[in-house]
Amino acid sequence: MKISGFTFLRNGQKLGYPFVPSIRSILPLVDEFVIALGPCDDDTEKMLREIGDPKIRIIPTQWNENIRPDYSVKGFVYGQQKTIALYNCTGDWAFYLEADEVLHEDDLPKIRAAMEKHSRDERVEALAFDFLHFYGNANTIAWSPGWYRNEVRIIRNTIPAWSSESLFFNVVESHKRSRQPRAAHTGATIYHYGWVRSEEQMNLKSAAVLKYWQNRELKTVNYAQIDAAALKLFSGTHPKVIHDWLPKAEGVFRADPNHTLTSREKKHRRMLWLEKMFGMKFNKKHYRLVR
Repeated sequence: MKISGFTFLRNGQKLGYPFVPSIRSILPLVDEFVIALGPCDDDTEKMLREIGDPKIRIIPTQWNENIRPDYSVKGFVYGQQKTIALYNCTGDWAFYLEADEVLHEDDLPKIRAAMEKHSRDERVEALAFDFLHFYGNANTIAWSPGWYRNEVRIIRNTIPAWSSESLFFNVVESHKRSRQPRAAHTGATIYHYGWVRSEEQMNLKSAAVLKYWQNRELKTVNYAQIDAAALKLFSGTHPKVIHDWLPKAEGVFRADPNHTLTSREKKHRRMLWLEKMFGMKFNKKHYRLVR
C-alpha cells in the first residue's frame, strides 16, 4: 500500500500558516508529499526546501486571477490547486492536509490502520476525521454547528475525483454528475490552527483570499467578536511538532462580553441547546458514512 500526501500553498510564511509543522506531522505516514506551490513573494519555497525530506515534491503552479466570485461555486481557484496536487499523487490513498492542519503523532498508527483495513473494500472511497478548531489561543477550541466537526481528508486514488472547493471532494459519476464520497471514519483527529495566527496575519490572509471566495467588501477580523458560548477549554495535548509555533497563553480566549450576536450565531446557539437537551447532532459534512 502506497500513501501520498498532498496540499497547495501560496505565501504561507507571510500569511501565518504553520505549514512546516503541518508537513512534518504527516511525513512519517506517507511515501510522498506533493505540494502545488503558487507564486510567492515571501520565503515559503525556501522554508519548504529547508525541511530537507526527499519525500517532498513541489509542483510550481499558476493561479487563475480572473475566476469570477459571483458564481454559486466559491473558491474555485482553491479547488483547482488542490486538484492539481491530487492529480500528481501516485499512491493508493491520497491524504489531503491543509497548511494550517496538523496530525497528532499518537494518531498516526490509527490512520494507517484505517487505510489498511479499508484498502480492499471498494465501498469505502474516502476516510473521515474529527476536527478540533483552535481559536484565539492554544487553550481554546471553537465548538458549534458553525464549525465543521467532521470531514474527509483521505480519498482513494483509484477513483475519478476532484475538488470544486478546497474543503471537500467530488466523486465523478458521469460528465454531468458528481456526488459526495462514501466514507469510513478513521477514529483520528485533525488539529486546525488557522485561527491561532495573529490577527494581523489573519487580516492579511482574508484580504488575499477574498476575491476568490466572495464579491463583497472586506471586513476586518477581530477575534474577540465571537459568541462566547461557542468557545470551550481544550484539555488534551497538542502535537509535538506544533509546540514551538504556538503562542504562549493561559486560560480560555476571552470573547468581548459586549459582543452583539449575529443572526447566524443566534441560530447556532439554538442548535447547541437542542444538541445538549435531546442529543441531536447538527454536523455539516460532505460525505456519506458507510462504515
